[in-house]
Amino acid sequence: MAAAPLERGDRLRLILLLAPAIIVLVLLIIAPTAMMLRYSFNTYIGGGRDAAGFNLENWAMLFSDPYYYTGLWKTIRIALTATIIAVFIGYPVAYTIAFSAAMLRPFLLLLLVLPFWISFIIRNLAWINILGERGAVNAFLMWAGITDAPLTLLYTEFSVILGILSFVLPYLILNIYVSIDGIDRNLLHAARTLGCTSWQAFREITLPLSLPGLCSGILLSLVLAAGTYITPALLGGPDDYMFGNIIADTINHELNWPMGAVLSLALTLLLLLLAAVYSRYLGIGSITKGLTR
Repeated sequence: MAAAPLERGDRLRLILLLAPAIIVLVLLIIAPTAMMLRYSFNTYIGGGRDAAGFNLENWAMLFSDPYYYTGLWKTIRIALTATIIAVFIGYPVAYTIAFSAAMLRPFLLLLLVLPFWISFIIRNLAWINILGERGAVNAFLMWAGITDAPLTLLYTEFSVILGILSFVLPYLILNIYVSIDGIDRNLLHAARTLGCTSWQAFREITLPLSLPGLCSGILLSLVLAAGTYITPALLGGPDDYMFGNIIADTINHELNWPMGAVLSLALTLLLLLLAAVYSRYLGIGSITKGLTR
């Protein structure tokens, strides 16, 4: 049955209600993106200067220089690795919090959000004292007699993945927790009454119903991990750069704004493609499903 057309007054009220969101969207997303798109066609002439025009040379360089391919592949690989590890760690944690005692649950959630109270840069710098040659990990290993010399844990891809993992893990856990917490417990009781074991009830009810939260957490983790550049800069070595570091170096060190705009748009398009795939198969609305129960 077709919806009745809106009257003029209703349309005006709808426009007024949407106006603040539209203004923010235009000022913070559409306008900056349009400026970057315009900049991407300028010609870099050196010394931090560029000439306006319509030059496709920057875009051609993006698709022809293996340096950018390598950075993009490293970004995808590191972000995917950190997200997969976060899923295997985060799902049991979210499950435990969701099914913990009502009096204990607020305390566990408080522990989960505590990292948000600390600066992201400080959290990354803390890993230097943990993973360094004289850090806590190597000090313990040598004290316990497991190793005779310090291990090279810092300024490696391992330390970058660990830093990103500590960053995205709370977001993933919160998404999964909201989804599990929204499951009707009567379904689980009915399954147990009908003879299902705890594992069968989890496999047939809890896991399928928590998939929206799990998938939205994976999407959020991938986007956050792929867009970071502070963690590789602080914890990675010379070869452990990600695409965000390439963008930062191109703009801050080379002062090549047109090429920096091209790289920024390329990363944005990649993340938008990821969101589009998610929306195609799961729907963006599933992200807020657990919050609107």
